[in-house]
Amino acid sequence: MRPLQISPETAVKLAAKLNVPLEQLMHMPQHILMQKMLELAKQEEEEKNQE
Repeated sequence: MRPLQISPETAVKLAAKLNVPLEQLMHMPQHILMQKMLELAKQEEEEKNQE
């Protein structure tokens, strides 16, 4: 499996947001990454609605 095709800046930001090491993020299967990003977006939307 090849690494994700994302910019270094995006990779660093995603790794920080998802709380995973950068190396793990780069070798994460794309469908799992998309699922984690969807969960993060839902969580942020819930936090925004609570304010």
